[in-house]
Amino acid sequence: MTTTATDGFRFRSIAVPALLPAFLFGVGEGAVIPVIPAVAISLGTDLAGAGLIAAMIVVGQLAGDIPSGWLVAKIGERTAMIGSACLSIVAMAVAFFSSSAGLFGVSIFALGLAAAVFALARQAFMTTFVPVRIRARALSTLGGAFRGGWFVGPFLGAAVIALSGSERSAFLVHIACAVTVAVVLLAMPDLIAKREHPDAGERLVRAESVGLFRTIWDNRGALVRVGSGAAIVGALRASRLAILPLWAVSIGLPAGTTALVIGIGAAADFALFYTSGAIMDRFGRLWSVVPSMVGMGLALITLSFTHDLGSATAWFVVIAIWMGVANGVGSGIIMTLSADLAPKENPAPFLGAFRFTADGGAALAPLVVSAIVLAGSLPVATALVGVVGLLGAGILVRTIPRYVPHPRRP
Repeated sequence: MTTTATDGFRFRSIAVPALLPAFLFGVGEGAVIPVIPAVAISLGTDLAGAGLIAAMIVVGQLAGDIPSGWLVAKIGERTAMIGSACLSIVAMAVAFFSSSAGLFGVSIFALGLAAAVFALARQAFMTTFVPVRIRARALSTLGGAFRGGWFVGPFLGAAVIALSGSERSAFLVHIACAVTVAVVLLAMPDLIAKREHPDAGERLVRAESVGLFRTIWDNRGALVRVGSGAAIVGALRASRLAILPLWAVSIGLPAGTTALVIGIGAAADFALFYTSGAIMDRFGRLWSVVPSMVGMGLALITLSFTHDLGSATAWFVVIAIWMGVANGVGSGIIMTLSADLAPKENPAPFLGAFRFTADGGAALAPLVVSAIVLAGSLPVATALVGVVGLLGAGILVRTIPRYVPHPRRP
């Protein structure tokens, strides 16, 4: 990237301290997520129990949203990222050696906690280290680095599973990635300390976490209307990550094949992260989020009718790619809507409240899926989530024009 005209900032200066750790952490998560249901089943759970354990990663992220701002403010961004990497190493070591479904679920919950703190620390670093003039591009690139890791991770996990013959070897991929993250962060120059205001990022994330529920109440109008739509966006994304591995187990696909298919879908998702931003900037937020939600909703409804077909595997591959494209079209929509709605004079508390609302939907959806699977069946749960996605698109069609002004076209 070229140097900016005002401050001499170069994108390559953040490649190691921010983008490489984000990519590596994403690789580790991408390797683990597709195999969670298969490992849970091997520990004696049924399909509903496997769904509950898979949900623990987003439940952990939601639980981590509240204290993560305080923690990053207390110990600093780089230390928080290193600590998160270490916690995820411990969590995946426990997962690798788990002999009970309960202990395995706790390890997945801990991975979600680590991911929440890691993500917030990266956001704080980028928000204050990168000049305001190119901050949006930098944050978009950061999101792309993480999605790139989710693209690579399933393929790497599938390769390791094929070599070892064990689904649990995917946890070793995450451990290796997290160790590399910690080493990189320890070895790199401390760019955080060289900023003009090195504690600005910590102040930002602390402000997001202080008075969270008060902020939710004070902004209940926007959060109930636009935030409920964002919560459904989060729910659809989390359901995708929960349902696809469960579906693969249910139709009898090996864990390695499941990882490959989900990796292909992640490739489609990753390829569209920049396109999504361009659509939002040029045509408006609705032209990104509505096609995304309608696409994922219809994909899930379609998938619900394919379970017992002779071509169930082929349909699974098609739907995984379809959902990857649909999710990619909506990349960055939650962060963008929260930035649009946040008060300019003190945005941090609202940003935290909006993220908590969206993550609440993401945490609740897999739990609901698990409950419906227990009471009914996986196809029924899949269809219902798809219908909710279509309803969410309708909510945002009504509320976004009211709360978010249309951007000027260039």
